Amino acid sequence: MAGKTLTRADLSEAVHRDIGLSRTESADLVKSVLDLMSEALISGQSVKLSSFGTFMVRQKNGRIGRNPKTGEEVPITPRRVMVFRPSQVMKNVINGLEPGKED
Repeated sequence: MAGKTLTRADLSEAVHRDIGLSRTESADLVKSVLDLMSEALISGQSVKLSSFGTFMVRQKNGRIGRNPKTGEEVPITPRRVMVFRPSQVMKNVINGLEPGKED
């Protein structure tokens, strides 16, 4: 999977292949899960997927930034950003360690 982006269509195809739902049902299921996650994040809740990680929305304050090309100061408005914090299990898997083993 190196160099490739996992898409919604890929997820739907995996559900179709592994669970046996029709392609339409698989696409609807993936859409429903992603919609539920989006709604929770929009309302300020965190979304925790066990052994994977946590998605959360964080508030960033306004500040003065600098245009790197011109050096001109530019105001950056306050905004909400989504952040992802991987679980220790996911970190271990990514680093080729056995799940549950610490370095």
